[in-house]
Amino acid sequence: MFAKLLVISIGAIFINNFVFSRFLGLCPYLGVSKRLDTAIGMGFAVIFVMTIASAATWIAWQYLLVPSKSNLLYIISDLLGFNLPPSSFDLTYLETITFILVIASLVQFVEMVVQRVSPMLYEALGIYLPLITTNCAVLGVSELNTVVYHYNFIESVVFGFTSGIGFTLALILMAGIREKLELLPLPRAMRGLPLAFLMASLMSLAFMGFAGLSFTK
Repeated sequence: MFAKLLVISIGAIFINNFVFSRFLGLCPYLGVSKRLDTAIGMGFAVIFVMTIASAATWIAWQYLLVPSKSNLLYIISDLLGFNLPPSSFDLTYLETITFILVIASLVQFVEMVVQRVSPMLYEALGIYLPLITTNCAVLGVSELNTVVYHYNFIESVVFGFTSGIGFTLALILMAGIREKLELLPLPRAMRGLPLAFLMASLMSLAFMGFAGLSFTK
């Protein structure tokens, strides 16, 4: 079990990094990586949301959407004496909207906490903080846990947590580089996003070196 969790962690952080390998969550990656402090703040927010969302969406998938004898709707109907087969409660087609509702609720909670605890960080993150709701990296974690990899609860939580660490690593590395590049006399055409895209491409190529580090899905 520990070996599998280690493989999942290494894969999520380095080999299949959501930014450098899967190319998900690029909007906040490019928008918040201008300064190191805002990148760290966004990274911790994403780690929290990814971890809790992985746990919550796995529970919703297993006990509300998937037709089985452990489905809560089937259990309730059985207690009421309807005697319907588990297949009658197949709600997997509601997967995406259910996951988005869960993620949106978590992001709203994080937004309120950040606004209360650190108003300066809240202002610095700006629109990118509520955009975690539609961050395809967070939704991708939930989809991979349930539909693609079929992880159990512990594996899903570990995958969500380490995926958030990988996302944070990408943000911090990019922010550190961009802060240094701001001090250079760059041509006007290369300032801002053009250079950011170039650096993101080079970092993606660098992370391809981890591809042979370990076997992972």
